[in-house]
Amino acid sequence: MKILTSKQTGETDSYTIAHEPIASIDLMERAAYQVFRWISDHYPGSGFSVFAGPGNNGGDALAVARMLINKGQSVSIYLYRSDNLSPDATTNLERLRKIPGTIITDLSKEELPASSPPHHIAIDGLFGSGLNRPLNEQASKIVHYINDNFARTISIDIPSGLFCEDNTQNTREHIIKASHTLTFQMPKLAFLFPENREQTGHLEVLAIGLSPQKIAETPTPWQITRKEEVRKMVSAPHQFAHKGTMGHALLIAGSYGKTGAALLASKACLKSGVGLLTTHVPHSAVSILQTAIPEAMMSVDRSDLMFTEHPNLSQFTAIGVGPGLGTRVNTRRALRELLQNANIKNMVIDADGLNILSANQEMMELLPKNAILTPHPKEFERLAGSSENDFQRLQLAIDFAKKHHIILILKGAFTAVISPERKVCFNPTGNPGMATAGSGDTLTGIILGLLASGIAPFDASRAAVYIHGLAGDMAARKGLRGLIASDIIDHLQAAFKEVTE
Repeated sequence: MKILTSKQTGETDSYTIAHEPIASIDLMERAAYQVFRWISDHYPGSGFSVFAGPGNNGGDALAVARMLINKGQSVSIYLYRSDNLSPDATTNLERLRKIPGTIITDLSKEELPASSPPHHIAIDGLFGSGLNRPLNEQASKIVHYINDNFARTISIDIPSGLFCEDNTQNTREHIIKASHTLTFQMPKLAFLFPENREQTGHLEVLAIGLSPQKIAETPTPWQITRKEEVRKMVSAPHQFAHKGTMGHALLIAGSYGKTGAALLASKACLKSGVGLLTTHVPHSAVSILQTAIPEAMMSVDRSDLMFTEHPNLSQFTAIGVGPGLGTRVNTRRALRELLQNANIKNMVIDADGLNILSANQEMMELLPKNAILTPHPKEFERLAGSSENDFQRLQLAIDFAKKHHIILILKGAFTAVISPERKVCFNPTGNPGMATAGSGDTLTGIILGLLASGIAPFDASRAAVYIHGLAGDMAARKGLRGLIASDIIDHLQAAFKEVTE
């Protein structure tokens, strides 16, 4: 699913109107009906206070108000800037006024009430996706009134006051705090940033029949990965497959006191369908892993405590390094030597591998082309520097991936997978229960397994993140609290089945 800019979305609307063809007022009616149907399904017996602005977002809100009134719902309507309505908003206002008993408060002439009607839900249609400057004092007053007086607010297309992409210059306290955002056709980029979660609330994407041809032809670096795409990347093994054709992975992980990271990553790698796995661990960890994971072969470091040397790399199709590794001097030296000798291997680096790179930036030049780095936000900050907000961090990550010709997996809600060519794919699966120790080690194992089996690095990254999240969602059916990394691993087989069969 593509993510378009606000300008591109407007162009898609215009193209749909011209080429479907459909009158703009009828496209508005179609969009409003989808909002009305969602509201009716979720809040069938509620009353509503509808806030409509002067543009087409206000027109949507007025159309929704009419549909709710015709259904017999209690609806109060508040109109902002009635002297400057768009043509389609004007048409919908006229339709509303023909309904006997309709209550419309013109906020250019009347004050907001002291409090909201009891048990009413606010419907926010003040401003849409075309907004490009912070709200003025009068509009901000309405926003504060809605935020202060309603337990639930449903925003049409986008919370009023929020910009679709970059909110660096915005005034955050002057933005609607929606409990639900019912957006049209595609999400806005801003919806995918953690800093906007309080404004966006629960997101629903409503299809309104915008031209699929125009969407397909519109270039954008941003998209959301779909299951159908993952299915093409990760096919089920063919009938003649054997362990020799499914790849041989090398995982370098663990140190004294952190053997669990190596265990989790190894299990996840094996559950991802790799043919063979060799896990390189300190001498003290061998008996633990061989007992816990009999399917994995062991490469034994001469040290009891840490990673100090790597095995011969010639037999491996992909290398994973970092979980539970530690950052001691001998380990830093060993990682440098590994990078110097693995410059043509597919590789994924996580956790302490990233911490070592952060403290030794010159080692970035040793990374193989298309190496996969998997930082969480703090690890990325140590790698690339700080940023003021999530939008700027994304731009920094895009530049970082291009500069070093790597694939960057910026972890979090809607994890971003970024290619050296500046393509960004956001992941739709996963849940807050996965914010737990070992979840990242599990992801590293999945990536390594897919890489070793021959999937290209960018596809392996996208597929692994999607399947990791899907397994987490399956595990979360028993509840978010108490979900642990082992639960994710236990559901990997089912997650792979869902995307491949």
